[in-house]
Amino acid sequence: MATRIKEKYLAEAVPALKQKFGYKNIMEVPKLAKIVINMGLGDCKDNAKAMEMAVSELTQIAGQKPLVTKAKKSIANFKVREGMNVGAKVTLRGERMEEFMDKLVSVALPRVRDFRGVSTKAFDGRGNYALGIREQLLFPEIEYDKVEKIRGMEIIFVTTAKSDEECKELLSQLGMPFAQA
Repeated sequence: MATRIKEKYLAEAVPALKQKFGYKNIMEVPKLAKIVINMGLGDCKDNAKAMEMAVSELTQIAGQKPLVTKAKKSIANFKVREGMNVGAKVTLRGERMEEFMDKLVSVALPRVRDFRGVSTKAFDGRGNYALGIREQLLFPEIEYDKVEKIRGMEIIFVTTAKSDEECKELLSQLGMPFAQA
């Protein structure tokens, strides 16, 4: 069963991208490769329960259990030792990625206060896009009463696009609401 994003990609995005960039082969058309959701949890390094809560919230949002990331180096100023748990990340591919993208653009982003669109300056030059979110409460799975601390997260959209322009066009065809410059 195809998701809404997949249908939108095949029906609208592929023809529009082929026409705009003059691709001759359908395999040249950029597509979404994966979405990586990263949550920094440096404040939870001493509190195992808070870490557990944050990981469970990220699991609810992504629909997949995150990988707990560990510190690579000790940093005395931040009281971090090598090997301490300092974050959580989850990589979504395939159907889960499409469902997350659909949920993000149709449910979560419209819930942002005074939302005028996402920044057009967060492309990395290689056809990928990074989006920062300040609070996990945007997602409908998170219950407001059960949240101990409001946490932000980074969402990275990795595409097969060669340039930022192609990536922006692909994401806007998939429903990403970019701010008008």
